[in-house]
Amino acid sequence: MNNLVNAMLHAVIYAFTAGVLLVAAYYVLDLITPGHLGKQLRGGTESEEDGVAATAPSQSAGLVAAAWLISNALVLFTAIWTNGQTDIGTALLWTVAFGVLGIVLNIVMFLVVETLTPGRLREIVCTPGPARPLAVLAAAASLSVAGIVCASIA
Repeated sequence: MNNLVNAMLHAVIYAFTAGVLLVAAYYVLDLITPGHLGKQLRGGTESEEDGVAATAPSQSAGLVAAAWLISNALVLFTAIWTNGQTDIGTALLWTVAFGVLGIVLNIVMFLVVETLTPGRLREIVCTPGPARPLAVLAAAASLSVAGIVCASIA
C-alpha cells in the first residue's frame, strides 16, 4: 500500500512539474509569434462587441501550437519514463533540465525554419484561415526536435 501511495505522490509531482513546463512552452511560443496567440487560436477581435467584424481563427497557429506542446510533452514523458526508477530528486532534475532544453531547441528550430524559408513564419502562423504549408513544416520541425531530444535521453 505504501508503494501505491508513493507512486501516486510521484505522479502528482511529475504532473505538476510537466504542467508548469508546458504552460511555459505555450507562453514562449506566444512571445515569439506576433499578437496574442490565444486570439489567433480562437479568432475574433478585442472589440467584437463594438460591431467590428470577427476574424477567423488561424488553423496554422493551432497546428504549430499543438505540435509545439506535443513535442515538449514527449520530451517530458521520456525524461520521466527513463528516470522513474531513480530517486524523485534526480528524476525531477532530469525532467526540468530536458524540458527546458526542449523549449529552447524548439525556439531555435522555429527561428531556423523562419530563416531558411521565404516569408515571415511568425506572421504566417498567425494568419487567419486554413493551415499554410509553412506552418505544417514548422510543426514537423517541432516534432523532429522531440524525436532527437527523446533519443538523446533514452
